[in-house]
Amino acid sequence: MRVILAGGGTGGHVIPALAIARELQTLDSADCLFIGTSRGIETRLVPAAGFPLELIQVGALNQVSLMMRLKTLFGLPVAIWTALRILRKFRPDVVIGVGGYASGPAMAAAVLRRIPMLAFEPNVVPGFANRIVAPFVSAAAVHFDETKKYFRNCHVTGVPVRAQFFDLSSREKMRAAGGPPILLVFGGSQGARAINQSMCEAVSGLREKTPNLQIIHQTGERDYSSTIEAYEKLGIKAEISKFIDDMPGTFARADLILCRSGASTVAEIAAAGKPAVYVPFPRSADDHQRRNAEAMQNVGAAVMLEERDLTAAKLVALIAGLISDPWKLQAMCEAARRMAHPNAAREIAELVKSLATSSKVEANG
Repeated sequence: MRVILAGGGTGGHVIPALAIARELQTLDSADCLFIGTSRGIETRLVPAAGFPLELIQVGALNQVSLMMRLKTLFGLPVAIWTALRILRKFRPDVVIGVGGYASGPAMAAAVLRRIPMLAFEPNVVPGFANRIVAPFVSAAAVHFDETKKYFRNCHVTGVPVRAQFFDLSSREKMRAAGGPPILLVFGGSQGARAINQSMCEAVSGLREKTPNLQIIHQTGERDYSSTIEAYEKLGIKAEISKFIDDMPGTFARADLILCRSGASTVAEIAAAGKPAVYVPFPRSADDHQRRNAEAMQNVGAAVMLEERDLTAAKLVALIAGLISDPWKLQAMCEAARRMAHPNAAREIAELVKSLATSSKVEANG
């Protein structure tokens, strides 16, 4: 089986796509090729994972200026032609669109060549590229039940995440009885300035409300020094780092997580069965982070705090209230686990295999 995985831009697109590709290799010894753009994180992650990557040139159409939109539209035929050339050369049995800039032209090329397509959509509301190709896809794999209305032949598979997030039972899990509560704060690999600044303003109040609270704070590169300085001025000790390499192990230690609500983050927290306070990035495409946070809040797995409401007073009241209520935290843990999908990569790979098999039967019929 030969499969193209198209799209990228951010880790939220690329990391699940790599997990799907690895599972396809395991399940069917599939030959996988990625299509992306030169400015996406796929240029670093895909070759490092050992997969070939073809690049096309395409801009954005969603949430950009009129000039950028016109430039992208004028360049779109060339991007589709380039994708067609790649498809003719590689001859895939299935094309998977994972969202992002390169997904649209590659999926359009697959439509023109009548190649079966699978849309992978990790957010509650599909991204722009997946919304455009939705009427043409053969099947879709989604994380949230609410997303099924956008696609035909839609399957709730979840988002592939590392197995370590599911296997916290063999690591430090919840704190020992009477041990200090632990709050984990992070904003993705680059950090989140609004969360960093609000935590610096709220940390003294948090310690007053919960004197034994321990804090693990991942700041990202740009806010690391200022965050260290703010904590030191207040005389508060915390584990502060630019990046956290062992995120599953850090999740295992945490009693509560404060973070953004990108699709991969939400899926990892669900896999770990951890309660969370989500602060959606307000300028995310199609406001998808808010919709992700709402979905988790609606099932009792998390609390959403919008950035416009992110004040020190509200943060102190919310976090201190949750930390002091172990029954509430436990209920949130259980609700989060119910949203987890430990077999997501396998289910998506099997769906891709079924599309390829059905297409070959039709071609030979």
